[in-house]
Amino acid sequence: MKVVSIVGARPQFVKLAPIAAAMREAGHRHHIVHTGQHYDAALSDVFFSGLSIPDPDTHLGVGSGSHGAQTGGVLAALDPVLERERPDWVLVYGDTNSTLAGALSAVKQHLPVAHLEAGLRSFNRRMPEEHNRVLTDHAADLLLAPTAEALRHLAHEGLEDRAVLAGDVMVDICLSIGERVRAEGRPPAGLPDGIDPGAPYLLATLHRAENTDDPARLTALADALADLPLPVALLAHPRLLARAEEHGVKLARGAVRVGEPLPYAGMVAAVLGAHGVVTDSGGLQKEAYLLGRPCTTLRPETEWPETLTGGWNALVPRPWEHGAAAWADLAARPAPRAARGTPYGDGQAAARTVRLLEEHQVTEVPR
Repeated sequence: MKVVSIVGARPQFVKLAPIAAAMREAGHRHHIVHTGQHYDAALSDVFFSGLSIPDPDTHLGVGSGSHGAQTGGVLAALDPVLERERPDWVLVYGDTNSTLAGALSAVKQHLPVAHLEAGLRSFNRRMPEEHNRVLTDHAADLLLAPTAEALRHLAHEGLEDRAVLAGDVMVDICLSIGERVRAEGRPPAGLPDGIDPGAPYLLATLHRAENTDDPARLTALADALADLPLPVALLAHPRLLARAEEHGVKLARGAVRVGEPLPYAGMVAAVLGAHGVVTDSGGLQKEAYLLGRPCTTLRPETEWPETLTGGWNALVPRPWEHGAAAWADLAARPAPRAARGTPYGDGQAAARTVRLLEEHQVTEVPR
């Protein structure tokens, strides 16, 4: 079996790591396409080296741009690659512009498409990620749902005949690296200057368009982080830095210390060392849950509703509406006593995904 994996952003590289290992273990041919959607070394190269992912077989080098330009650039560059490779499966990951472009290129060439992390829904149509995941699900031939809830969403949209429960490959990599970090017992490295890894701190990220593109909202969120009672290690995505400079918003003030994004193992160590997490990232919400740290999500919705059970995750889109004291208590709350369970699977999702690709392999795709 020959599979082409299409990735372009940090969360996809993390998901690719266990898939690449499972493909190698099963003896299948695996062609990795890096679209270049995330081209900064801190968001790209370091994940391939740090997670032992084979170097990409093809690098499209698309880079940044508007949603239309980026999606169109990936689509145009990918067409000849898929025409040359003619794989048994085109595997797309998550909800980025690279995901949608990969699915479209494959569909137009009558190549089977499998969508890893299918069925997630925020029900917020203002999010570009929501458009990407819905459109990809409706174009794909095999929908690899990470959770029972995602499977229900697909059934509600009439896609149950193409959907299977695969589990979440992020669990595979997160738990294995978490075990390694705990075994090593070393304090997290790479935190911003001014953050003592041996003292309580909050780990924060902020990058979504709805939080960064409006100057007033970005200012209010920066104020809210600055007012927190614990030091805040803000790992600043390039998008956040660009928008903050553009809008004249000062990030490093009050409780906030600004640093760079970390390699995946470094991020896992930083979460384990933190008192809690404040973020708008879907992936980091789930990683905090898996690693047993309370999360405060700066959005009105989440694709991972299982994290809300027992208070492990709290949705706080407008921290300033809670009042300073209540916001501080919420963001710096201790870890709940509630059990977390295993809604995202058993850590064997990558091997299961490869088996599902084998079982559903077809010789011709009806369109």
